[in-house]
Amino acid sequence: MTDADAPAVANGDTDRDTDLIQAFVLQEGPRGRLARLGPALDTILRRHAYPLPVARLLGECLTLATVLAAGLKFEGIFTLQIKGEGPVTTLVADVTSRGMVRGYAGFDPDALPDPETAAERPVPALLGSGHLAFTVDQGPDTDRYQGIVALTGDTLPHCLEHYFHQSEQIDTHLRLALRGPDDGAESWEGAGVALQHLPDQGNADAWQTAGVLLQSATSNELLELAPETVLDRLFRAEGLTLQDPRGVYAGCRCSRLRVLRTLVSFPISELEGMEDDGVVTVTCQFCTTEYRFEHNELVAAVGEQA
Repeated sequence: MTDADAPAVANGDTDRDTDLIQAFVLQEGPRGRLARLGPALDTILRRHAYPLPVARLLGECLTLATVLAAGLKFEGIFTLQIKGEGPVTTLVADVTSRGMVRGYAGFDPDALPDPETAAERPVPALLGSGHLAFTVDQGPDTDRYQGIVALTGDTLPHCLEHYFHQSEQIDTHLRLALRGPDDGAESWEGAGVALQHLPDQGNADAWQTAGVLLQSATSNELLELAPETVLDRLFRAEGLTLQDPRGVYAGCRCSRLRVLRTLVSFPISELEGMEDDGVVTVTCQFCTTEYRFEHNELVAAVGEQA
């Protein structure tokens, strides 16, 4: 599914409790978003059939990227990319301004620890040392924004809180819940809440109170209750104001034409080296779609580019 095929879920036009983002504001200044992913997350993770520790880590990355992208004003693509020197070498999750979500992971299957070890301290156990990067790409006529920091923390929420403190000077609290087949669930589900506070927004006491309230939310509440119910339970006394929810969905921006355009940027001699029985096969890392190009098609396309 591409952005053009996005489901018709307009602001205020959804009664679903999953695959949505619910933004909110507290009276004393803190702002936040709650993201609930269901079928979108399950579609992405089942498509790849990763080992459970890798699938769980990518599920967390996708959920966090969705909730963080919702706090930005942009027209284009927000990408959360994590590079590690451990068994999991790459995590990528990107979210378009229209709500399309996709992601993939790179890993060494022979180096993965047992799931119990990975669950206790997933970042050190699976990623090791490395860095994370936020990128906002709004097209060829704009400057691309990117922020990079070292991985610091035992979990992805800890690492991202460190990023905002270190690079953006924005106080941030994150709460994350994920449920999958290893928990006995029939499908993957994720929920994340981001609460952020700028120095000139409200007072320190209100910010601390909001952070304590957020951490009191249980995983079952985040995953099972309607988003507005969760937020009302947590922040009613803090002057909660809900904004219109926005839909999200699993999709990919790849296409046969885009892949062909990439291939014809290579010299024909290199393309011939990629061929197997006269065919170049390219598989999209995000959606696993396979594209096959015959030798004559590539020669003709390269000739048109000359």
